[in-house]
Amino acid sequence: MTLEQGLVGKRAAELAIGDVAFMTKTISESDVYLFAGITGDLNPAHVNEEYAKNTPFKTRIAHGMLGAGLISAVLGMKLPGPGTIYLGQELSFRKPVLIGDTITAKAEVVNIIDKGKIVICEIKTICYNQHEEIVMEGMAKVIPPK
Repeated sequence: MTLEQGLVGKRAAELAIGDVAFMTKTISESDVYLFAGITGDLNPAHVNEEYAKNTPFKTRIAHGMLGAGLISAVLGMKLPGPGTIYLGQELSFRKPVLIGDTITAKAEVVNIIDKGKIVICEIKTICYNQHEEIVMEGMAKVIPPK
């Protein structure tokens, strides 16, 4: 296997409408603190349990973009995969992600647009928790690897 073969995802010609991929991760307390440190988002709803007890959720919640990062992972590692260029994401947050939740990101190809020199794929993105409740959903646009 060449280096390129191991690091390149599906090319446009290999993609089909309806292709699906998943990525699953349990969100830990360490994930939340590391994300807060990396981004500088130290909102007490994420990092201060005493503060969070007085919020509608009654406990700390993970950063929305931490969960959304799983969408980036499934696009960049599985569908289309390595070499994908992430152009944009429309995203709605439906439920909070709690520390200890197991989140699955699902990506499904819904449209392939050939613009001549480039191909753009529209991919439906959904994240759901271990109870199969949708926590976020939206639409991504990507350029698959060449």
